[in-house]
Amino acid sequence: MAPIISIENLGLAHEQSGVRTEILAGLNLAVAPGEFVAIVGASGVGKSTLLRVLMGLHAPSSGSVEIRATEGAERRMALVFQDARLLPWRRVDANVAFGLEKSRLSAAEKSERVREALRNVGLEGLGRRFPHQLSGGQRQRVALARALAVQPAILLMDEPFSALDAPTRRSLQDELIRLQRDYKKTILFVTHDMEEAIYLADRVIALGGAPAGVTASVQIPAPRPRRRDDPALAALSVQMIAALHDYVGAEAI
Repeated sequence: MAPIISIENLGLAHEQSGVRTEILAGLNLAVAPGEFVAIVGASGVGKSTLLRVLMGLHAPSSGSVEIRATEGAERRMALVFQDARLLPWRRVDANVAFGLEKSRLSAAEKSERVREALRNVGLEGLGRRFPHQLSGGQRQRVALARALAVQPAILLMDEPFSALDAPTRRSLQDELIRLQRDYKKTILFVTHDMEEAIYLADRVIALGGAPAGVTASVQIPAPRPRRRDDPALAALSVQMIAALHDYVGAEAI
């Protein structure tokens, strides 16, 4: 099966005051349709930058990025950030509808799309609330619903659960697994949490170096569905963290 994302020899550099800083160099990555890929690495290595290159927010200095069209997807990609980035003056349903405003959908179709997205993230019935009336976990669910509403082929997630308390984080992790299973989305998920990466992903990609490139690509052999209390998964996590330690650096684990 042809990759949905093909990155070849990607380089990204910034120049300021005559000083050139290379962030990414010689980065190669192929992602299969429907694959869940976690991206790990030390702070500042370029994980979030890579997502922004994919979104077209940064133009690469060299190399190529190819995103293959996917039948049935209205947009190629949507990005979920670490913070929900909701518009505080808009109600929940209006925040979810934000990405649909320039679409050709009718008002009724947009409303149904918003209801479906909120239902998918467990927020059915909360559409008329304002962001300040929600918990942190609920606001992040709204951000996920906003991304899902535009029906992207690829979901990019930049440490979306890192600011949440542990119970909320676990709940949203399980919700994301369910959504990925039900809708077969391709997901690139940036995280600092190696256990989170191993629990969620089909494959873990490590970025390292300066400038950064892919230093390791490791398949997660644990079958799905996965259970947090599975001793085999816990043992695998220990092995994987040890194996990836040299590729991402101790400060990233």
